[in-house]
Amino acid sequence: MRTSETQVIRSRLEATRRRFERWRRSRKIGARIPEALWAAGVKLAEADGIHTTARALGVDYYALKKRLEAKSVSRSRRAAAGNGATFVELAATAPRGVPECILELEDVAGAKMRIHLKGVEAADVAALSRSLWGVPS
Repeated sequence: MRTSETQVIRSRLEATRRRFERWRRSRKIGARIPEALWAAGVKLAEADGIHTTARALGVDYYALKKRLEAKSVSRSRRAAAGNGATFVELAATAPRGVPECILELEDVAGAKMRIHLKGVEAADVAALSRSLWGVPS
């Protein structure tokens, strides 16, 4: 990060810290932090990190993290709903030989299924078998 960007973030952090202090001095005991202050804290956490922001503002790290995660989830949902198209990036893995297995499933009624899988990890096989038989994860 460039020095000018760092200075801008630091000045925003300081301004938001002062807003939190003013609210704390004027609040009633037991009052919850207003959403506007949380929103400012979340915005800072995106730029400067959760730990630094939580420490500077005197808020719970996990509460700030939860709000930041909720914001990113709602942002991705809005983006997916907004244009009808969704892009999913599939991470390429380094080839280490292709894992292979044969999955044989049989239920109590005697119905059988055999699936030959190549290039699928063990966790994916477990999830597939649960979904095929309707067992919740």
